[in-house]
Amino acid sequence: MVQGLVSRSLSRVREMVASATGRKEEPSEKTLARIRQQLRECAEGLGGEISTRQRAARLADTYLRLDDAGRHAFLRIIALEFGPDPQRIAKAHEAYQAAVGTERQWDAETRLRGAMRSARIRILTQFNAIPQGVKFLVDLRADLLRFLTDDQELKSLDRELEARLTAWFDVGFLELSRITWHSPAALLEKLVEYEAVHEIRSWTDLKNRLDSDRRCYAFFHPRMPLEPLIFVEVALVEELADNVQKLLDEHAPVLDAGRASTAIFYSISNTQSGLRGVSFGNFLLKRVVEDLKRDFPKLKTFATLSPIPGLARWAHKHPAEVAGAFTEADWKRLAAAGVAGPDAPRLREILDGAAGWQDEPALARALREPLLRIAADYLLNARRDGKPVDPVARFHLGNGARVERLNWLADTAAKGLAQSWGVMVNYLYDPDRIEDNLESFARDGKVDAATAVKRLARR
Repeated sequence: MVQGLVSRSLSRVREMVASATGRKEEPSEKTLARIRQQLRECAEGLGGEISTRQRAARLADTYLRLDDAGRHAFLRIIALEFGPDPQRIAKAHEAYQAAVGTERQWDAETRLRGAMRSARIRILTQFNAIPQGVKFLVDLRADLLRFLTDDQELKSLDRELEARLTAWFDVGFLELSRITWHSPAALLEKLVEYEAVHEIRSWTDLKNRLDSDRRCYAFFHPRMPLEPLIFVEVALVEELADNVQKLLDEHAPVLDAGRASTAIFYSISNTQSGLRGVSFGNFLLKRVVEDLKRDFPKLKTFATLSPIPGLARWAHKHPAEVAGAFTEADWKRLAAAGVAGPDAPRLREILDGAAGWQDEPALARALREPLLRIAADYLLNARRDGKPVDPVARFHLGNGARVERLNWLADTAAKGLAQSWGVMVNYLYDPDRIEDNLESFARDGKVDAATAVKRLARR
């Protein structure tokens, strides 16, 4: 009944959430005054369920009609004008301190908690109640994170919204589903849109990734049924993969999945920028491993073929580290291949991500060892705040994986050459070592790595 009564108010919201098109309004003073009044009505929460949802729907409609400047102003109003009352907090805190140790303490604590609860929470919660409300809030936070870069006064709102989303997207509420070629077309289009590691170039490419020797799993929220939150693409193979182009070759023969001994996670994509800071990737991998082991008992090895997205950028900022990776023997081989010393323009172009050199066998051989040394040093030793600089390394090592092997010219696409000179890494998930790795990484920042990788790292 409620749904029917508010459906007209919400139809435009559903349409505008699904599409970013449409006329945008600049925030006039009249518009801002109307927004402020609508927000007050939401914060006060007057009326029953129907009027509450209608108000939230109208407010969401207003927000979606605004341009960036208007949305920024909208969020500033919520952040700065609907926080908790400092005087009320001070009074409740004074009463709590006076009540500590007495039978009034717990009632005083409840009142203190109530005083600290801001009207911002009430507004956000009302958005959550409308159809498409969860997606609306996720997209609203994506806007908020963009504005936050230059406006730190929005931080309080961001913290409250992140806390709400963390609760609403608890892994216990999420559903793991396998995506196949027979999944709804709208969902398959989302895979193409959201793939962040290896671009899906065509429907044929997508079909190949969903073939019988491939698997794709995603986490979904019940309120966002056709919006994957994070998805992982898996290849079932007979040995550790060392080249992503071969792995994604549309013309390669399809392997009998029953013969596979190794599962390679070759792409993991987070899809919702508004869920930054809400972590569920580690749970996804654990659930996927359980599903694969159940369906394919012969699987013994679970590993990734991962990019090293920050390597070339880090090397550019640390020229001394790069210079130290080259030996006299390396310089002799490079000179023979046409690179005359560390100041050679060609070498700088290569280190900055240029393509073409990978097709020159002598030059590629001469670069192999020094660039692998830099990659190993980067993965094992480069730190920021005590954690690996590389975001992919931070994710997998934080989930208990081991740096198993570096792979030379494993990704010769333009993106792979630009970000890591084509080097990729296998992270191995060894069930017998995951818990120990998790503990030592969390406690001491220790990185588990195969002996061959440790040898490559110079420090």
